[in-house]
Amino acid sequence: MSAAPHDLTAAGAHGPADPRRPGRLPAALLIGTFVVIALAAALSFVGLPYVVLLPGPATNILGTEGGSPILTVKGAPTYPTAGNLDYTTVLVEGGPGRRNITVFDLARAGLRGSEEVVPVEQVYPPDASQKEVQQEGAAEMAASQTVATATALRALGTDVDPVVAIASVPDGSPSAGVIEPGDVLVSVDGDPASDPDAVRASVRRHEPGDTIAVVVKRDAAQRTLEVTTGAASDGSTMIGVTLRVDYDLPVEVTVNTGSVGGPSAGLMFSLAIYDTLTPGELTGGKKIAGTGEMTDSGAVGPIGGIRQKLVGARDAGATVFLAPATNCPEVLGHVPDGLQVVRVATFDEGLAAVEKVAKGETSSLPACT
Repeated sequence: MSAAPHDLTAAGAHGPADPRRPGRLPAALLIGTFVVIALAAALSFVGLPYVVLLPGPATNILGTEGGSPILTVKGAPTYPTAGNLDYTTVLVEGGPGRRNITVFDLARAGLRGSEEVVPVEQVYPPDASQKEVQQEGAAEMAASQTVATATALRALGTDVDPVVAIASVPDGSPSAGVIEPGDVLVSVDGDPASDPDAVRASVRRHEPGDTIAVVVKRDAAQRTLEVTTGAASDGSTMIGVTLRVDYDLPVEVTVNTGSVGGPSAGLMFSLAIYDTLTPGELTGGKKIAGTGEMTDSGAVGPIGGIRQKLVGARDAGATVFLAPATNCPEVLGHVPDGLQVVRVATFDEGLAAVEKVAKGETSSLPACT
């Protein structure tokens, strides 16, 4: 007589369970797992009001791009250069017209010391479109090159007088169709357009909706225009233009920066232009990087993303980094190995630092403390 078969699929029935087969997960654990997966999937599509700053590439202004020089100067004698004067950049994830930043991006940035999370309004104006951001960045880049040229020429003893020009006129602004990019402001409401602050003051003493006279120089001719003022997002009166400091320059300088925008390369532009206009090799063949907005007074202004720019400079092979003195608190504790950070507050200090680096005299250079 044959024996009856035994059920070996459940322990405790007729013997132990088959150790090669997994046991059943508790229902609560299965439900919890599905909830976590669903929540993770949902969070991957939820946009957060932040942007992530990452190290961007560093570009040698004295070098070439696609076989053409990045820096060209016409209208004055130029001289061969060597070494590197790198301007540094920051990559920005998120913002107008770009993909949303999610909780996973924040978690990744938290694990990488070279990345930084900041509120989106610290980088982009409220309600700005991608087109407006690009236009503003391009205008700031153009203005930084102009100020850099004036700075270098003044260091060489050339007198250069500033003027206030129109960098851009956004679509739909009160000045659209009246004022044009490139117009040089002569006066606003009867007041000389001596600097951007003076222009803003002349406009803001009016109420939105008032009509004011704006005198501009366009195509070598002077014109008087009438502009109806509008209200800015903060309630102040505006005419809806972006201003830049311009100059009547004796030379034509072009710096091919591609799609890079913003004003923060001004210091390095001015040093590279000075190097190109003077005999000898300013850098002594050394690799020097830096950042800083150049102002009309010759001061080096603060910039954003200094930590990311330090990493980008180091990755590009720079050994010395020129940093605005006002950014020094952000530099401390974030200097990559192998990179010496030099504190500079003016163009003259930046020039003196490069000359010392060229001679190998780096021990006495001022550091961020």
